[in-house]
Amino acid sequence: MKDIDTTYNPWTPEDEQEHFPSVMEWWAVEAFFKTLKDYTNWCLKVAFTEWYENKDRIGSISNITLFNLDTNTHIIYYKRDDVNKLRSDPDKLHISFEKSSISGAFPKYHMHFVDPDKDIIIDFDLIAQAYPHWIAQDITKGWLPLGLGFYRYGFIPKNLLIGTIQLDGKIKPMEGIGYYEHVWGDFLYDNPLGNVKGIKKTLRTYWHLIEWWLSKHTPRIPHSITFSTENNPFGYDWAWAVFDNGWSLFYGNLMFWVMDGPVMGSLMLTKDGKQYEEFSNMKCHYTKTRYAQHYDFYYPTEFEVSAQEGKKQLFLKFSMTKEPREYVNLFPYAQQLWMGLAICEGPGRVVGFYDDGKQRISLTGICKIEPQRQLSLLGHNTLKLEFIKPPSGVGINCTFESHFFKKQGQYKLVFTPWPHCTIKMRPIDPTTIHCNSDQLKTARNH
Repeated sequence: MKDIDTTYNPWTPEDEQEHFPSVMEWWAVEAFFKTLKDYTNWCLKVAFTEWYENKDRIGSISNITLFNLDTNTHIIYYKRDDVNKLRSDPDKLHISFEKSSISGAFPKYHMHFVDPDKDIIIDFDLIAQAYPHWIAQDITKGWLPLGLGFYRYGFIPKNLLIGTIQLDGKIKPMEGIGYYEHVWGDFLYDNPLGNVKGIKKTLRTYWHLIEWWLSKHTPRIPHSITFSTENNPFGYDWAWAVFDNGWSLFYGNLMFWVMDGPVMGSLMLTKDGKQYEEFSNMKCHYTKTRYAQHYDFYYPTEFEVSAQEGKKQLFLKFSMTKEPREYVNLFPYAQQLWMGLAICEGPGRVVGFYDDGKQRISLTGICKIEPQRQLSLLGHNTLKLEFIKPPSGVGINCTFESHFFKKQGQYKLVFTPWPHCTIKMRPIDPTTIHCNSDQLKTARNH
């Protein structure tokens, strides 16, 4: 891999550094690597997060997940500090939590992560092989809305990784490929509608994004669309991929309660690390979902994305191939509806094709999938609408499942060729629901 030309850089030094007192800010690293002495394959995720809601609600988190891809196991280190933010340098990017740190500037970063409980030390350089990019860079200059708040999301989708890892008292050299992101803004996960100080900026951001999205889509009645309560817009589906041919991509979908249907987000593909192709006219279909181990929500472990931009077509199938980690952070403060935040992460594979109108290129590669869900007292509830169109007739078929009401059923209304209505309903066994609202409240209070 060649060093990237740094004459162009959309990230200023101020972009890279801390933005205290932003309400929320994080730095995150994803990586696939191989230890060279024993040729073991690994996947790593590290996130440093800090928040400042007011002088009484300040804190930080260090969250490390290390997947052993050969044994299908993972190691977790999680430490939360509800008194202090991350330590930082006011003049440059140097963020630290206990003995772990992230430092540097585009195109080279240094990562030093320590799990003192298991005597693991991960130390490596991350050298950019792609330019930094903002989500919605050409639409809102990288700003995105969340609830009544807003944030800025920047990432580098392809980086060379070189370093060492200390495991079981042995230091092993390693090499791989990585992803890096930095996000900050004034938004609240535990109270998404509670931050109103930047409401004018938030509304402008919503307007520009909606206007852009509508310009890319032709209004039409779909064959079917599925909604679910856990796919609310305060969570997202996220994926990062590096293909065998050297291309890389970022995928993010804010969902807006849609579980199967149009994508309310973007997919950015780069072939050379310099130019980004952004797809907006997309559909997503979950081919496999998994019920959370302890809480009442489902998340995708396999999904398909089909996208079109002019004559270009892109089809991708993302699949978790290893046992995922389900990370749940229950909010410590009482809320009427939102109870916690869940991130379900797992390494996997991606396959598909890219067609530019002249040739079709097959794609295969590695990917990391991370559905994030905002847990609700309503639990898991879905509604699937299937539209009956000519020549089959005119009507609608509604299928629903509600863990909140503990019922599932079907409502079918047909206007032509023979008007009729069908209603079916049956109860759901409450013992099959992992965690109801009362149990969730008890878990949060403890």
